[in-house]
Formats: sequence, structure tokens, C-alpha cells
Amino acid sequence: MAADPAAYKTNVPRNANMAKLQAGYLFPEIARRRATHLLKYPDAKIISLGIGDTTEPIPNVITNAMAERAHALSTIDGYSGYGAEQGEKKVRAAIAATYYADLGIEDSDIFVSDGAKCDISRLQVLFGSNVTIAVQDPSYPAYVDSSVIMGQTDLYEQDVQKYGNIEYMRCSPENGFFPDLSTVPRTDIIFFCSPNNPTGAAASRDQLNKLVKFAKDNGSIIVYDSAYAMYISDDSPKSIFEIPGAKEVAIETASFSKYAGFTGVRLGWTVIPKELLFSDGHPVAKDFNRIVCTCFNGASNIAQAGGLACLSPEGLKAMHDVVGFYKENTKIIVDTFTSLGFNVYGAKNAPYVWVHFPGRNSWDVFAEILEKANVVTTPGSGFGPGGEGFVRVSAFGHRENIIEAARRFKQLY
Repeated sequence: MAADPAAYKTNVPRNANMAKLQAGYLFPEIARRRATHLLKYPDAKIISLGIGDTTEPIPNVITNAMAERAHALSTIDGYSGYGAEQGEKKVRAAIAATYYADLGIEDSDIFVSDGAKCDISRLQVLFGSNVTIAVQDPSYPAYVDSSVIMGQTDLYEQDVQKYGNIEYMRCSPENGFFPDLSTVPRTDIIFFCSPNNPTGAAASRDQLNKLVKFAKDNGSIIVYDSAYAMYISDDSPKSIFEIPGAKEVAIETASFSKYAGFTGVRLGWTVIPKELLFSDGHPVAKDFNRIVCTCFNGASNIAQAGGLACLSPEGLKAMHDVVGFYKENTKIIVDTFTSLGFNVYGAKNAPYVWVHFPGRNSWDVFAEILEKANVVTTPGSGFGPGGEGFVRVSAFGHRENIIEAARRFKQLY
């Protein structure tokens, strides 16, 4: 919005990096367009398959544990104030035992947080403004936007739709959604998400071996986002630490958001092995600990009680059931677009369906689907220039909404 020329202004200059950002963050922009559509068609029954927000209730075994912890805070014995910034010992131990058994990751390597997205920004603060980064293209916008805010990039180049000084590693159907690393210049940090958001592609063991070797040869650090690992249904690795040598070059960030429906509860974790060292030999985890203690007071004790319940045998079964439900939704969406003759990717190991609309502008397709079918999707170009011509359809939704959306897609196409 334009500033009122008559308004009082302070003498504080605006952060120049904020001015580099392109428009709004992707998902609020989609919400804005949805709201505009509703103003125009107030009776429209909109189905939202855009932002990857979970829709199914959190299993009782998990909410009961949170309720119990909340009520305990009203008692003398049950009250607790500030907790450890790194997370409660029991929660760190349960994460290590559940997701990293036999991988040589210790409880003390795990930092419990309020979600992977928040940790991505804290990691960026850790790395500072003088590092260079590489991202998959397309990829989750938080990596690029946090990089811009930190001052790691040059200006946005409109003609190529990229920021200067970021290495965009193209991931397309042609290369099996894994970048040709022989063409990728060295950067300090490599952001890599598998299963990928938005394409839904999970990297194979062979591909991740190549990625770790590439990072080692270049002395780079991989930030591996495994937020969708529980959706993997083939033998793709669920953690980067399944790859030999990864502990010397990788950080892993993960979350309960898409497993237990914790998008609003907020709980995640980041793993930084002791073996990971900066060029001067200083442990990365030590500096991250300092960042966490400065920027964060630890995850909510109520959320951590929920996390502990998630990792109980009953909780794990409940999470697998929720993941299974969304995977069934994914199959309905895939079958729908496949029957209409579209090339469809992802889906097998992720709650996202990546649909190709060759030669078309992603925002145009987004607008067409919203206008004619009252369904919100996500335009692929919002994830980088490599997403142009694609639309991401999320499988997070009540079953009847997914079935109705499928019916509308069939009517439209």
C-alpha cells in the first residue's frame, strides 16, 4: 500500500533486504485471492486444497496427554515454568529412539522446537548473511525468502524469476526431480527437502549418496527437511543420516505438523550431529545452541507432552492411521487427474499431487480452477521458476471434500 505523503515518518531506514522480497509470502497471497473470490461469489462453496494444512482431528491419545499436562499446571506438583531451550530430556530421547535408532544420533544432538519452519529461520540466523545457498527448484518458499531477509542474495531478476546469488537446482520430470549435481556450482548451504514440497518426489538412497558426496567434496552443509518422511511408502530413506558420512555434512529438520495434525499445536525438531564442524573446527551444534538460547525459550510444555504421546506405541499407530487417511485422499486426486489425461507426479511418498499443465501459466490455471470449480490449489511458480506450468494439489482435506473436488475437476476438464 502507498504511504500517505502527509504522515509522520521516523528517521529509521527500512531494511533493504525486506524491500527485495517479491510481493507477499505465497500462502497469504493465495488466501487474499480466495477472499476476493468470496466477495465476488459470496455463496461459493470453496474447497481448499491449497496451503498444506491438515484437516483431520488430532487422535485422542495425543490430546489427552496435552490436556493432562495443561491441568497439571494448575497444581503445586504439576506446575513448571521455563523449560530447557533444547527441549525436555524425555522428548529428545523419544525422538532419537523412534526416528534415529541405529543411526548414531544421540538425544543431545536433537533440538526440540515450535516447528521446522521456525527452525529454518533460526538456522539462517546461525549461518549469517555471508553464506551462499542452493535450493531445489521448485521448493518450499521459506528457504529462499529467509535467505533474502538475511541479506544472502542479490536483487530479484524479473526475466528469469530468480534472486541473484542463489543457486536454483532444477528438479523436473526430465531429471526424475533430482538435480544434475555435475552442473551445480559450489555453495556453502544446500537446502534439500525429501519428500519434496511441492513436487512430492522422494530422493532414492543412490541419489542421497550422491548428494552427501557432493556436499563432502565441496565442504558444504546440507539442511535436510524431512517434514514428510512418514509419508514414504517405498524404500527411499526417511532420514539423511541413513547415508554414510552424512553426520559430517548435514543438519535435519522435521516436524509433527503433517503426522499428528500439529500445524496449530507447533512442535518440531532439528538434528545437528556433533561431527558437523565449521571450517575453523567449531561445532555447528554449539553455535545453534547459542542461537536457540538467545531467540527461543523452548517449545511449549503442553505441546511437548503431546509430542511424547505421539511417540508412544499407541500414538505412533494413530499417526500412521492419519497419514494413511491422507494417502488415500492422494490416490483419489491422482486417479482423477490421470483419468483426465494429465501427467501427474509426486503423491506416492507425499501428501501432494504435482499436476502438469504444459505451456500454461500456473497462476492462470490457479485462477481458472478457483473461478470455475471453486477449488483453491497452489500455483507451481510460487515455488520457483521450475514450478511454472504446474499446480500443486494438497491431499489434506475431509474425504467428502476430496471426492467433491474430484467431481468438480472432472466437470471442468
